[in-house]
Amino acid sequence: MYYEAPDAVVLIDPLVPPEDDERFRTALDRDVERLGRPVHVLVTVFWHARSAGELVGRYGGLLGEPPPEGVDAVPSGRAGEVLFWIPEHGALVAGDVIVGAEGGGLRLCPESWLPAGSGHAELRTALRPLLALPVERVLVSHGEPLLEGGHAALEQLLAT
Repeated sequence: MYYEAPDAVVLIDPLVPPEDDERFRTALDRDVERLGRPVHVLVTVFWHARSAGELVGRYGGLLGEPPPEGVDAVPSGRAGEVLFWIPEHGALVAGDVIVGAEGGGLRLCPESWLPAGSGHAELRTALRPLLALPVERVLVSHGEPLLEGGHAALEQLLAT
């Protein structure tokens, strides 16, 4: 995910596409030069670091928290994972705890992805504070992003 924050170019869970890496790097180089802002790389969960180190090295950027102005870290309810909230766009960026549902919408990650002894009930409880945010979009790492109606979709997800 790419975001032009007030004081940084923000990349969340970056993954340089191997099939089109040169075009990706050229476009990102152009944006970073145009904006003249530092690059800040955020990772929702450590195994999503993928291209993070490479991009930090390329731009001399920052890796990790605290996030730059315009991005807030939000607890995910799962140890070692965080969600990111971008108020300017009403966008919630999720790593693994919330994924895109087949045919649209949202679903919780498979219970097999959760620590032993916890399940969806505990995850729903932990994620309920998200309902205080005016979420319009939910950008997921797995599945299709939800570009409108995010709050209603979260309400439905956390109620079932």
